[in-house]
Amino acid sequence: MEYHKLGSYDVVVIGAGHAGIEAAHAAARLGARTALFTISLDFIANMPCNPSIGGTAKGHLVREVDALGGLMGIMADKTFLQSRMLNRGKGPAVHSLRVQTDRKQYHMAMKEALEKTPNLYIHQGEITGLERKEGRVTGVYTQLGGYYEAKAVVIATGTSLGGKIFVGEANYESGPDGQHAATALTRDLMEAGLPIRRFKTGTPARVHRRSIDFSKLTVQPGDPEEELQPFSFMTDFPLHNKVDCYIAYTNPRTHDIIRANIHRSPLYGGMIQGVGPRYCPSIEDKVMRFGEKDRHQIFVEPCGENTEEMYLQGMSSSLPEDVQNAMYRTIEGLEHLELMRPAYAIEYDCVDPTAMKATLEMKDLSGVYGAGQFNGTSGYEEAAAQGLLAGINAACHALGRKELILPRHTSYLGTLVDDLVTKGVLDPYRMMTSRSEYRLTLRQDNADDRLTPIGREYGLVDDARWERFTAAKAAREKELSRLENTSIKAAQLRQVALEEGVDPGETGGTAAQILRRPGVTYAMVAEIMGPGEGITPMLAQKIETEIKYAGYIQRQQRTIREVARHENTPIPEEFSYARLQGLTLEAREKLEKIRPATLAQAGRIPGVSPSDLAQLSLALLTWKKEENPHDR
Repeated sequence: MEYHKLGSYDVVVIGAGHAGIEAAHAAARLGARTALFTISLDFIANMPCNPSIGGTAKGHLVREVDALGGLMGIMADKTFLQSRMLNRGKGPAVHSLRVQTDRKQYHMAMKEALEKTPNLYIHQGEITGLERKEGRVTGVYTQLGGYYEAKAVVIATGTSLGGKIFVGEANYESGPDGQHAATALTRDLMEAGLPIRRFKTGTPARVHRRSIDFSKLTVQPGDPEEELQPFSFMTDFPLHNKVDCYIAYTNPRTHDIIRANIHRSPLYGGMIQGVGPRYCPSIEDKVMRFGEKDRHQIFVEPCGENTEEMYLQGMSSSLPEDVQNAMYRTIEGLEHLELMRPAYAIEYDCVDPTAMKATLEMKDLSGVYGAGQFNGTSGYEEAAAQGLLAGINAACHALGRKELILPRHTSYLGTLVDDLVTKGVLDPYRMMTSRSEYRLTLRQDNADDRLTPIGREYGLVDDARWERFTAAKAAREKELSRLENTSIKAAQLRQVALEEGVDPGETGGTAAQILRRPGVTYAMVAEIMGPGEGITPMLAQKIETEIKYAGYIQRQQRTIREVARHENTPIPEEFSYARLQGLTLEAREKLEKIRPATLAQAGRIPGVSPSDLAQLSLALLTWKKEENPHDR
């Protein structure tokens, strides 16, 4: 095919899912002339799986995206239908916000935001290949014969890259929700030497609301309106729940139908070769792997405010459509279910993330960055966070600026990326709070303290957000000082505490001392001494956590400072591991493959022992003296 030059950009982003939109928005905001290519403009910010944002650990990522200046939190607040704070019965480190979202409204709001972003140009078209010269990307080719120059490219192809749909015995090339698959780009990337692999995911059926007997289901309302919290630190409009969600359960009859037809499952019949997500198994996986359970929970959730489609979360499947009808109708309340969109599994191509640097740039192809499911992850939130980082770094690469690396102690995003590029993945990666060793300092309520100054430094955080951040920081510091210096008498405390059913103790003290007592909340203290000026519910929660857990937080910060010593010990890219005979063979091989950027990252590589790390540390000192004799 003859190609014709149609434009020139600093950054080209391939794909407009949750990774691509954040990448494109970030790159454009940093001043890079940016193009966003998508197979269909009608699927920008599409939610092919559950119509929700957030969840355990995922809510942390949304707040981090927002704190850095991204879009996901703002749009989730604008379009949510129901909001719930998960894990309220546990400590504040694992509190995670989750909202049920209007799928179509989210798409429209995000599309409009991108269309109004300066420096961002949106194109409907399929990218089929990259132009490469001397180990770096110089442009992209389209299916229609177009060529666009590019200094950097972000690949955020989701499940469309080499996509193949499976429903029972039927299978065909396709992206999610009936989009056509992108097949040519995979061949080009493999020719470029990228290590491409095959993963699989799935989604449940969508069903008609009128066919559900909700009287047989358990209602799951949102949080009380006075307790609702936004995702975005910029949201200041009232939040209201608009819908209820519901809970149903499978039963032994459901499981019998699945077992009787398991031979018709493409996953169990061997047709699906891709590796599926460990933490989001299909219903046939649940039944076959956990045979001792006589029921599995299903969440029945609306897809939007102005549609009758309902989503059956927890029941993804690739069984044939006739089996799906039969098994769904064994569930109490779903006996007359009308299937609108059958469940399906989808295989797709992605890259081995150990081929990337901590900036998300490919080690062996300069200027090419990966984000989202292309990097071997699952989930909208994981995708958005990676997209934001990839967009920042692609723009910095194109504009000749210093790129951003987030150490794992700074954020869940830093943890996610470090896990990907250091440890790699055997199945689609999902963020969980247990993956971070710094949970108490990486709470969702302090994401702005941790990341907004970084977003400001790189140019993503505008004046309005910065002013909001600095005002909140000043209000918090003023309130912390007031709590430390205001005394409360035992009688005052007892009167308020007994109304709440809390034992306040026998003595008074400063407000901060009293707030450290079990069961005492900021709201109780504020009832006695009055609320602080400018203290929002989100800010009040942060203050309460910082006071109650001060000792634990300080201990974790000391650990972080100790780890930072190794994190700041760089390993030059040209450093040779082959000469280090004191290392085990496994350690040498893995260090050569991963090529860690720091001593701390080297220590997190599976197979690199403390002894190997000590040998490497000594070798780095020797190497530094050899390379810089004036330092002796």
